[in-house]
Amino acid sequence: MLISQLPMMVDVDFELRLKIPGPEGAFHPIDITATCLWSHEDINPQHYDSGFRVLHAPEEYGQLINVLFHYFSFDPLQASA
Repeated sequence: MLISQLPMMVDVDFELRLKIPGPEGAFHPIDITATCLWSHEDINPQHYDSGFRVLHAPEEYGQLINVLFHYFSFDPLQASA
């Protein structure tokens, strides 16, 4: 989901860049192509929420998603160790 100050056009493909923080303040970019599926006003009327479907992404995007999935998941086996 993207939070922005303007609504996004729906059913349009966008070239997006994720800036992943790295060591010493450097950013590692990951470029993806995604279609905007929906866009509506946020609970804060100065912002809009938009949802996307990723069409094209490098392998490192999949790796990032996997890391985030495990980071935000509860694994009872690891919790008991």
